[in-house]
Amino acid sequence: MFTATLNNQRTSPRKVRIVSDLIKGKGVLNALDLLSVTPKRAADPITKLLQSAIANAKMQGASVDSLVVSNVRVDVGPTLKRSMPRARGSAFPIKKRTSKVVLTLDIAKPRIEAKKSSVKSK
Repeated sequence: MFTATLNNQRTSPRKVRIVSDLIKGKGVLNALDLLSVTPKRAADPITKLLQSAIANAKMQGASVDSLVVSNVRVDVGPTLKRSMPRARGSAFPIKKRTSKVVLTLDIAKPRIEAKKSSVKSK
């Protein structure tokens, strides 16, 4: 298993999960192609995170062709609390949410197809 983490990404976890769900279970090269055409703002940081995980795997001697995105976990990071002025001198709270993303790569297991048994019924 090869991991990479992204802390305090200034995008809400709900928006990051949309992009992370696209690449779960896909091959690394397929995931990079998919992220390059995704129009979401979170696609660029996740692309960089995936490239970092690939570099970690290469440093440990894994082949890039055999890597699969096994898990992408998006957690809530610290929330920045700001306020917006409103009518009659009051203040309205604004929560600027952040995300923590943990991406895990694994080596793909070769598929073993079950042999179909030819059982004749009488």
